[in-house]
Amino acid sequence: MQIKKMKIAVFLILCLGFFIFPKTIIIADNDQPTNLIYSINLDKATIGRGYTVDGFNGDIKLSLVPGILSQDTPVEVIQLNEDMPSPLKLDRISHIYQFEFKNKAAYDVHKPFYIQFSYSESNNFDKQVYFFDKNYNSWRPLPTRDFPDKFFVRSLIHLPFARIAIFSNPDLLTAGEASWYSYRGGNFAASPDFPQGSRLRVHIMEENGSKQDFIDVIINDFGPDREKHPGRVLDIDRVAFEKIANPGDGVTSVYIEPLYVAPEGGKVLSATAEQEKLIPRITAKSAIALDSNTGDVIFEKDADKALPLASLTKLMSMKILLDNGIDLKSTVAYSAKDEEYNYLYCDKTESARLRVSDGETMTVKDLLYASLVGSANNAVETLVRASGLGRDEFIRRMNNEAGKLGADSTFFEEPTGLSPKNVSTARDYAIITAAALKNPTIQNATVSKDYSFSTINTKQYHYIKNTSRLLRAGILNITGSKTGFLDEAKYCLMTRARSGEKEVTVVLFGAESLDSRDYETASLANYGFKIIDYLN
Repeated sequence: MQIKKMKIAVFLILCLGFFIFPKTIIIADNDQPTNLIYSINLDKATIGRGYTVDGFNGDIKLSLVPGILSQDTPVEVIQLNEDMPSPLKLDRISHIYQFEFKNKAAYDVHKPFYIQFSYSESNNFDKQVYFFDKNYNSWRPLPTRDFPDKFFVRSLIHLPFARIAIFSNPDLLTAGEASWYSYRGGNFAASPDFPQGSRLRVHIMEENGSKQDFIDVIINDFGPDREKHPGRVLDIDRVAFEKIANPGDGVTSVYIEPLYVAPEGGKVLSATAEQEKLIPRITAKSAIALDSNTGDVIFEKDADKALPLASLTKLMSMKILLDNGIDLKSTVAYSAKDEEYNYLYCDKTESARLRVSDGETMTVKDLLYASLVGSANNAVETLVRASGLGRDEFIRRMNNEAGKLGADSTFFEEPTGLSPKNVSTARDYAIITAAALKNPTIQNATVSKDYSFSTINTKQYHYIKNTSRLLRAGILNITGSKTGFLDEAKYCLMTRARSGEKEVTVVLFGAESLDSRDYETASLANYGFKIIDYLN
């Protein structure tokens, strides 16, 4: 994967030499195979400059840029010469190494670092770094980029202790020849391994003058025929091929790097799919995280399972209200009859409500913010009445809009979310989120930590606090948010967050607690930022 300018520091640190004296120890006895131990003590001054732990003649390097460690710590790397089972259908092509930061408090597990890992067996097949997960008693893949012309891989990890090894997939060719053909006239390619819709980075392995070093292509066809051309990786559309090589040569030497693997079809093992790169463990019933700018799915768990969405319903209600052209400055008189609809689905003590009395007046904007910031159910019903559509027609438009957006598994029985018959899927709701947050009024309301107003005729002051604890805490740079809770739905949350130019949307249904809802949402958002960085 291409290294960004911001990551150049990693390469510089690989070349640094500090006056620290490592040692290698050989441990052996009559009953055990020989293990080699490399250890080094890193002091605070060295940590502050950054350091590369370089063990076993460069076979393994841990690139610890400034900020990765906060305290002195010994670092130990062991070359384990013992048998361990390999993942299904994969061949191990490196030693197994175990590394450990002895002072665990020195390392912030939220900050990943790079490992450079050499292999001795040269082949043209896909290579991936795995770590052994004791919780699952199995090997799990890490984000990996292969440098086949230099016989090493680089991998991203955020663990203070791990056993790692490089495995090769003999069924997946990622280096060899690429030919060209004329088809769509764009950055496309045919592959016998990767399913259509996958996105690959094709790196040139030869000097090519003024040509590009790589090109990103989308797989839209099947080929080449491996029986006729066993060493051929891809057939590349001529328009793309010309950017990296001369079509007159017929073929060129390349290696490919999967950027996105489509979820179905092809021969690609899950080890190369970006959705399975050290993902957070999510206990919520359903979840999805996607790149808000591209719509690419980064993570999903039962994302097509229809579940009650509780007050997440309100995002669609406010979209229908504003799409119908209501004036935010217009005055509305509250009617106590409005909230009677709420009590068709819950007891009076169970409904979040705006504490206003019959006949009090306020603006449409006040009611909209009460609905989205404070999740007030009676405010929603007052706005439905104020829309002039009639309640049945308003709800019909909510369902029609869901259908138009492609949220086909979504159904609304009423406009607040109090009914457990209001259902959606995490994937559907991500679609609804993208559409609703295009309206700046909705977007601004969902990120307001609080809102206050006074009723027009009685001058009663109201202060409303946002129901999103993540938003109020400022843990993420949140650009959209909506909470929901019902006994039947458990804790639900939509959060859109930004980091620089990256933006991630996370939808979580059915979390068991507020703490797990917020923690898992933040974990998925931060994971999304890392994956977007990695892919770009």
